[in-house]
Amino acid sequence: MLGNRGARARATDSGPASGMHLTTDVLIIGAGGAGMYAAIEAARRGATVLLIDRSLIGRSGGTVMAQMTVAVAVGEEAPDHWEHHLADTLAAGRGLCDPDLAQLLCEDGVECIREMDTWGVGWARANGHLSQVMAPGHDRPRCVYVDFLNTGPAVSRTLRTQVIRTPGIRRVGDLVVTDLVVKDSICTGAQAIHNATGAAVSITARATIIATGGLTRLYRRNSASANMGGDGYALALRAGAELIDMEFVQFFPIGHLAPRMIGMDPIMWDPFRYKLGGRLLNGAMEEFTHRYGATEGGKYVLTRDLATYAIIKEAAAGRGSPHGGAYLSFQHLSREVLKEAFGPVIDRIAKNGIDLTQQPIEVAPIAHYHMGGIQVDRAMRTSVEGLFAAGEAVGGANGANRLSGNAITEALAFGRVAGRSAAARVQATANASFNGAMPNRPSPGRAMRFNPAETLAQLQDVMQDDVGPFRTKAGLERALVAIRSMRAEVGDTMPQFAAGHDASRLDWLDLRSMLQVAETVAHAALLRTESRGAHQREDFPGMDDAWRINQTIRLDSADIAIARRPSLHQPAKP
Repeated sequence: MLGNRGARARATDSGPASGMHLTTDVLIIGAGGAGMYAAIEAARRGATVLLIDRSLIGRSGGTVMAQMTVAVAVGEEAPDHWEHHLADTLAAGRGLCDPDLAQLLCEDGVECIREMDTWGVGWARANGHLSQVMAPGHDRPRCVYVDFLNTGPAVSRTLRTQVIRTPGIRRVGDLVVTDLVVKDSICTGAQAIHNATGAAVSITARATIIATGGLTRLYRRNSASANMGGDGYALALRAGAELIDMEFVQFFPIGHLAPRMIGMDPIMWDPFRYKLGGRLLNGAMEEFTHRYGATEGGKYVLTRDLATYAIIKEAAAGRGSPHGGAYLSFQHLSREVLKEAFGPVIDRIAKNGIDLTQQPIEVAPIAHYHMGGIQVDRAMRTSVEGLFAAGEAVGGANGANRLSGNAITEALAFGRVAGRSAAARVQATANASFNGAMPNRPSPGRAMRFNPAETLAQLQDVMQDDVGPFRTKAGLERALVAIRSMRAEVGDTMPQFAAGHDASRLDWLDLRSMLQVAETVAHAALLRTESRGAHQREDFPGMDDAWRINQTIRLDSADIAIARRPSLHQPAKP
């Protein structure tokens, strides 16, 4: 076993005392699927772990919100192998995937899903084997699930249970990390604020893992939890790490638009569509995807980027549904068929006054996932010594477009590797001197003369309107002017806030990171003069082979610097 540093306090979900300094072997920022799996793996390899989250441990982030399926080549419904899954992942990524990371996702994902099975997650079974279903972009039934609306919650619940059962993991919620601490080019921990009290908290760690998820809260219409504003990307960037592929934001094509529906996730319609063949129709009740080079032939398995393109273009041509999207119709199916496939979910939909046999619903693209993120190697190491990343915080594995079902697989596989690598670093440095002294929290600056909640909403409007699914040079330049103006107003020095809980303080902290990350997305999108995967330029339609490159981002002083490198996934020579 490694040292017992940081294990003096009882494992708890409670907040820290005012001015507390915490010490641990491994610090994990973010307690979704990736963060929890990383904590379990690091702890069972002997490291003491501090698992922190700005919300409740294991009850925030992307994993708990995921309703549907998990892509993994367990080969129980049909013959399969991780190499087939990898081929589909690389194809979806449009030539920009990091092959090593994509392979890690597909290969290690099998072991993770089977381990989750031994932990009692409850994967659905039929005839003595794991049930698997088709999903868009896959060549065979590959995706496992618990049930079509509770897979993510079941995964999160199972991981929470394992975290509680695993010795050496301390859990602290309601803790907002403001900056990582880097001394002599080594990450030595983090600075944080306890949101409920405003107390400063310093953390010393031999290894730090960022597992904070994505950035889709940047957009007005999104499927994200409130803590998915890209703060992990900003933390890494300010610490000296590089980001990659920041222009690639995936929009879920059939997010619920109308009629009003309460208590249901807006992205719930995907399993209905690919399991039962929901028809995408325009305002005239005509199928239309064939107009955009995306004929489905009655199979309804269109990949997300193509479906997003078709819906938005059809609406822009004046042929959309009344609320500006498209219709999704199951009217060709009987209630018996719907009930057999989705059971009580149909009753929950009916309680919202929706009868799928009698009416279509309206859907439209919604910001759902980010393919870009922190650049890491196969061990989840960043370019900053002692700093790792996991889950959606990592960029590169999915290239220009994520294959359906890969999100939870990525969270589990990358979390496990990050935990293993962090524990190995702790072991390797166990006898080395380690100065983890933390700098003091900066003194509060000037009084805040703007409403941060209002500015945050303005940022979301800018991103939705000008850095959304379809982009132009004029729109991206307009967005950058607006973002930089907001950054100047928000500043980088924390304003004065009242003691105790203050919602404006959290909004300011979010804005500081969100604006920095938004600038990286808009800037990278402006430079990429082609359309590829989730990045679509209306003024540069079609892929350009000269752009089979990844864009990496770092800070040069306070300025964003973007470099280009040939994609590691190069086509085989004929």
